[in-house]
Amino acid sequence: MSARTAHHLFRPAATAVVVAAVAGTVLMPMSAQAAPSDDSGRPLVLEMGTPAPNGPLTRGGAAETFELTVHNPTATAQAFHPWMLGDAVGASPLQNDDVTFKVEAVDAPATKSFVGHQDGGWQGVFYPSAKDASAGFDVPANGKLSWKVTIGLGAGYPTNDGDFKLTATSISGEVAANHQASHTFKADPQIKAGHLKTWFVKTADSSMDRPGERQHLELKYQATGDGVFAGPLTTQLQLSFDDAKVHNTFFAQALIDGRWQELKLTDNGVRLPVIPKGFGAASGVHTLPLRISVAQQPAIKKLTPVTVEARVGLASGNTYPFETAKLQFGMRTKDEATVPAGKPSAKPTGTPTGTPSAKPVTAAAAVPVTAGNANLTTTSATGSLAHTGADSRTGLYAGIAGALVAIGAAVALLGARRRRGSAM
Repeated sequence: MSARTAHHLFRPAATAVVVAAVAGTVLMPMSAQAAPSDDSGRPLVLEMGTPAPNGPLTRGGAAETFELTVHNPTATAQAFHPWMLGDAVGASPLQNDDVTFKVEAVDAPATKSFVGHQDGGWQGVFYPSAKDASAGFDVPANGKLSWKVTIGLGAGYPTNDGDFKLTATSISGEVAANHQASHTFKADPQIKAGHLKTWFVKTADSSMDRPGERQHLELKYQATGDGVFAGPLTTQLQLSFDDAKVHNTFFAQALIDGRWQELKLTDNGVRLPVIPKGFGAASGVHTLPLRISVAQQPAIKKLTPVTVEARVGLASGNTYPFETAKLQFGMRTKDEATVPAGKPSAKPTGTPTGTPSAKPVTAAAAVPVTAGNANLTTTSATGSLAHTGADSRTGLYAGIAGALVAIGAAVALLGARRRRGSAM
């Protein structure tokens, strides 16, 4: 799978990335708590009024205001931890400031708010001003609370994103899925929404089924639809076999400016060269030639399926990998020993029918690589990095400026996000 996963509310034990707008605080991850398995523990009902002036949103311009009301139909007071989840139709993940957000109490205690992001989407949270962000509102028995919410698009809202869907729910699972409220805001100008596609192409004559051989690949990128990515795209390359990552046992090179260049290996794999901002459908297919080698250790005698995976995200801000490409090939780092079928005779019988070659036949690209040596011997190469053409929501990290208390959040990914079937 690639791009953005399908989101389902109240999926237990998930995590999110949230950055508070207050004091620039980065909120740390935490484990979410399991939500109720049915709706019996989610009595609250949300209602979203008609937005006014009920027109399209414009980048850095016109905004919409609506009234959000939470109803408590039970005979006892109920806690409510509001959560607004935003999802754009289009190719690009959203940054914190791509959406403007303001909340004012109407029939509720004074309110503060902050914004953040998770996965490819945006989110807004609000809470009582007199308390910290972990605290919820107390909705009286058989009563309600209401707020005026204003939503707009920031000046940097991606040109390759279109309409914006906003869903009101709760962090702590007090609202059942069928009692949430949502509205899709039209974005002006309207665009033809597309997505980013990435895929591997395997060079026909390359393989890693003998020790020391290299796998030659091409990683291709293509954007569809209107608009372009506002920032650079970055890609993390990983190898795995037997369900284990092999971060420290493989090496990768990319053909850049006509020569093979080593790529830095990190704990998360290899980071590939960035694609500059402005990449869109008019950029055509962007091709990155790669070659991969695996260390001699650990010794892998049997031909073993290996998966190479490329995970693409924005280079800064909301760096969630929204597109993934995968390819599988066979690999071994040591030949299997030949075991004789029986005891050999004292001297051979018969006469050889041919003359042995003066030297063994090896793969042309065979280069022994040891685990401690990431400097591969390279062959001469011509050409350059090709560029052709005229193409999970989750638990909240709660805390602001060191004063926040961890919130157990039982939520997960919301909305069907665009994800391609080619697949950090």
